[in-house]
Amino acid sequence: MDQSRWETLKSRLRRARKVAGELLYGATVYDWVRDMRRERGEVERLFVLITFGDLLGIPILPPYYTLRLLPYIVPSIERWKRSLLRERDWTDLVEFIEGID
Repeated sequence: MDQSRWETLKSRLRRARKVAGELLYGATVYDWVRDMRRERGEVERLFVLITFGDLLGIPILPPYYTLRLLPYIVPSIERWKRSLLRERDWTDLVEFIEGID
């Protein structure tokens, strides 16, 4: 077998392995991973609300603890404000209600 045909065969096998792996991932755990990421986002949003709620006028924690946590939160403050102040539709809540049952 000549070298170029061997390389072509190897690349096709590599591509087929990648496709099979992605198909298996999508069929088994993709939905679970997506839900876990959404939950993580919700928990992170609540954590930031509790610690830095005074930015929105909701003081919950004393400023001492807030200032200690500030360096860890600074990169995500703008994104957090946008997500908290985003207008929500009743259809956004349907997926959370379905998960409760």
